Parts: sequence; structure tokens; C-alpha cells
Amino acid sequence: MSLIGGHRLAGATLHEKTVTASLIGGANVDLTDIDIPDGTELRITKLSLIGGVSLKVRHDVRVEIHGLRLGGVKDDGPSKPGGPTVRIDAWGLVGGVSVSRA
Repeated sequence: MSLIGGHRLAGATLHEKTVTASLIGGANVDLTDIDIPDGTELRITKLSLIGGVSLKVRHDVRVEIHGLRLGGVKDDGPSKPGGPTVRIDAWGLVGGVSVSRA
């Protein structure tokens, strides 16, 4: 948690459920270096007034985005069921969610 400033999270620092909170600042999450087993769901909750989420995952990971925020969602990844899933709950006033694939 921080008042001002974003968070950088990588695979080694995450658990099945991770919460990041800040008044102003986004979250950069890189999950390309961890193996997420099929059928597993990682859940990341982002709380902030201003700040979005930038998520980097492998090409086979399904991403579900929930929450309430002013800002768009950019994700061109797989939407079929099965495989590993990362769920992003993004709550805030300003800030979108951007997903890139490695």
C-alpha cells in the first residue's frame, strides 16, 4: 500500500489472491516468468483513485477483468474456457486495464 506511487509486481511476489492499493498510482504486473497450471485462477485486486493496471501474461492465459473504473480495457487474448486464468478486479475513478502477451 502507498499514498502516491505505483506498484510493480512479478510472479515471485504474487499469491493466489493479491491486493495492491494506492491513492495515486497504477500497478505493473508481469506474470510471464511463472507457470500457472491449467484450471488455476490468480486474482489481483487493484484499489486506487487514479491509476490503471498494466498486465503482461503468456499467450495462453485467459484474463477476466471486473470492477468499476473510468477507463477502457485493452485485451486481444484468448477468451475460450479452460487453461489458466488471471482475474483483475480494478476499482478506481480513473485508469484502464491494458493486457499484453509475450
